[in-house]
Amino acid sequence: MLEDDYTYVIRKALRGHGLTPADAAQKAGLPESEVLAFADGEFSVDTARRLATVLGLKPDALAHHPDYLPQPLKLPNIHRLDFPFDGERVNAWLIWTDDTAILFDTGYESTACAAALIKLHVPRVDEVFITHSHRDHVGGSSTLRGQGYRIHGDHIENARPMKPGDAIPCGPLTVRACDLSGHANPALGYHIDGLAQPVLVTGDALFAGSMGGCTTPTIYQHALQTLGQVLTPLPDSTVILPGHGPATTLGEERVHNPFLSPRRE
Repeated sequence: MLEDDYTYVIRKALRGHGLTPADAAQKAGLPESEVLAFADGEFSVDTARRLATVLGLKPDALAHHPDYLPQPLKLPNIHRLDFPFDGERVNAWLIWTDDTAILFDTGYESTACAAALIKLHVPRVDEVFITHSHRDHVGGSSTLRGQGYRIHGDHIENARPMKPGDAIPCGPLTVRACDLSGHANPALGYHIDGLAQPVLVTGDALFAGSMGGCTTPTIYQHALQTLGQVLTPLPDSTVILPGHGPATTLGEERVHNPFLSPRRE
């Protein structure tokens, strides 16, 4: 299932534009009660389209959001580690080749990630990369660090510093950091080169069908800008590995994610 249903999309967009439901209702020419009901789960295609226009979202994507789920992906070199977090779920991603294993984020509980690697019979992880410092993504870092793993990130406690533009070779793979700040500041995304398809680890900057929440309109606009800068040059075949929810492709998100614009050729 998706990390965010359409009600979360609406709330994130309202906050991102600094609008109350009453403000959005007035701009969309809708009764406030209808907008409140919509935000509480009473879905209407017409309301979705009218609010999308006001909130800068893709009308078709929002109108079909309740039915959206990315197509399952066959990712033979990628394994999703799905961990509990305060009644929700959070991802870490393990990517491997014949002689290399790399990990992105470490979950919330201190020992869960290390235990998951043992269960998967992974004898050694060559490098660990952290997208951002929120507790649900770094909780397992101290245990892995105590086991001798090299951890990289931007403003991550006891990690090796990594900045946008930095690249680290990992056997046949190369991990390149990019700026995906917004929901978190700083925050890194990671391009992985050397697999059959291009891969981008997005942390909480982008989910299937949604994006990470932002606390102010200024931060929201910054998040959209950094997403645009990173995503625009990438092909539709790019595999997106988010911090929460299922893997997806950039092509699907360009169609189905209300926050993303279609690719401009």
